[in-house]
Amino acid sequence: MSENLKLVAFCGSLRKASFNRLSLQAFVERLPAGATCDTIEIGDWPLYDADLQAKGFPDKVQAAQKAMLEADGIVLVSPEYNYGISGVLKNAIDWLSRMTPQPFAAKPVALFGASMGVLGTARAQYQLRQTLVFLDGRPVNKPEVMIAQAQNKFADGKLTDEMTGKLLGDLGAALALACRQAKAAASVK
Repeated sequence: MSENLKLVAFCGSLRKASFNRLSLQAFVERLPAGATCDTIEIGDWPLYDADLQAKGFPDKVQAAQKAMLEADGIVLVSPEYNYGISGVLKNAIDWLSRMTPQPFAAKPVALFGASMGVLGTARAQYQLRQTLVFLDGRPVNKPEVMIAQAQNKFADGKLTDEMTGKLLGDLGAALALACRQAKAAASVK
């Protein structure tokens, strides 16, 4: 019997049918039994501004923090823009990094992304890993899923590449295992 796991996802691409949104959809379709994943939309969050924060965190940021704290794990999906993560995802992380309690702390985090280039989203993912060190997040190390030449791996809004599908399924299984291990460790304390 599998234990129910609750995941929350952030997609760093705003385009409705982007390869990253399609990748997230394919990831969710391959999650182990009992795991669910809700996507938190971040496209309409205000740009981070300490003056705005001083007046109180926006409602959507507070709702995201609450969802993250209640979740067993987090999924971050980002395209790669100029060798880094997308601005919209960076903005969300900047807002959430100022929250107490810290919603990334000790949470297992799956990272992946898709691009039309040959390196996939390698540099964006390494930037995310670096950021997660500061936030005390726990990235799932393997498999690394960097979907290169995404234009050749999707058709009619669906993932068609078998190897990419397997990697996304393996990442979902690894995230589920990391979540179960984190829950077990927390119950011992």
